[in-house]
Amino acid sequence: MNSDLMLKISAENRQTKELCIEEEIHRHMSLRPLHIWISSALNPICYSLIPQLFSPGLFPGLPTFSLHLMDAGGSEEMLQGLKMETEDLALHQLHEVTVHSDQTRAFQEAHFIIFLDDLQPACESNDVQDDKDHMVSQVAERFRCYGQLIEANAQKDVRVIIAGDSFVNLKCSLLIENTPSVDPHNFMAMTTQLEYEAKTQLAQKLSVKTADITNVIVWGNISGSFHIDLQRAKVFRCDGAIWGPDGFSQQVMEMIYDCLVHKHRTTISSKTNKATAISTTNGIMTILKAWNNDASPEDVFSLGVISTGQFGIPAGLVFSVPVSFRDGCWSVRSDVTMFCVLSLYLCKPCRYPLEEKQIVKETEKVLVTF
Repeated sequence: MNSDLMLKISAENRQTKELCIEEEIHRHMSLRPLHIWISSALNPICYSLIPQLFSPGLFPGLPTFSLHLMDAGGSEEMLQGLKMETEDLALHQLHEVTVHSDQTRAFQEAHFIIFLDDLQPACESNDVQDDKDHMVSQVAERFRCYGQLIEANAQKDVRVIIAGDSFVNLKCSLLIENTPSVDPHNFMAMTTQLEYEAKTQLAQKLSVKTADITNVIVWGNISGSFHIDLQRAKVFRCDGAIWGPDGFSQQVMEMIYDCLVHKHRTTISSKTNKATAISTTNGIMTILKAWNNDASPEDVFSLGVISTGQFGIPAGLVFSVPVSFRDGCWSVRSDVTMFCVLSLYLCKPCRYPLEEKQIVKETEKVLVTF
């Protein structure tokens, strides 16, 4: 083969390679995937959550996804294993999976962020208040940083769900405070799991299925002091003195006289030695479906959202209240009656988030001093 022919072949190969690169760039630009970030991706909940995120109709009109798994300080090897397992699902909607064990590129181009972070106590002392103050300062430091990263890197219409067992309201509040360019209505703390726990216990009292209980309202501090409100709660298919056709319901408050409901997440975890992954996943999926699709105006959801002063709750406080969804937005239910007794019940749940915010402010003063 002479030199002229070799040069001609080389030029053709280069031209072909350049065309392939241009086509690949064009393909990536035309894809426009939905970027979903999961923080604390090594949490056992994530293993249950990932397959459910690709359920048909959950994100209408968006055929491809980029899934970003982040666990600050987590094992790179374990994250790579989770990535391989996710890719093995062979989902045609999944464009790419990335893993991040640090925060250098956190929340880049994020459209949705799901926080599963639950910090464990780093120290133990004989003073319960000291332990709580230390935990609050840890949470404040991390979520203040997360908020700044969302502000710098995420889409301005990003939607954020905070799940977990500790300081959920506070985490949501810190994220809102540190993302001034993002609408506060795009942040919500998940109360759904607690709401479903209440439904389960009511269903056991009434000998019906959990799905036969609707419109239970949870007020207050999701991971602290809360109040279960049954004024709108209904029960279907209850085998009692009154029976009706399909769709017939009765008010729960007319059928039971004690509504003492408690968290039984700790009991479940102690029996299984695992986090309550299935019920947490179900709660997240319920909120995503309602947020991304048109939910019935009759459906009542309990969510930790920022208050604008409704029901006498201090403005700016993240508090669990009854909401409904319409056209991809939530709104607080104004038709819920605030009884005098209920107002008294809410005094304590209001106090604890305010105390946590005060601890954060005092921590900030100490940092400024140093």
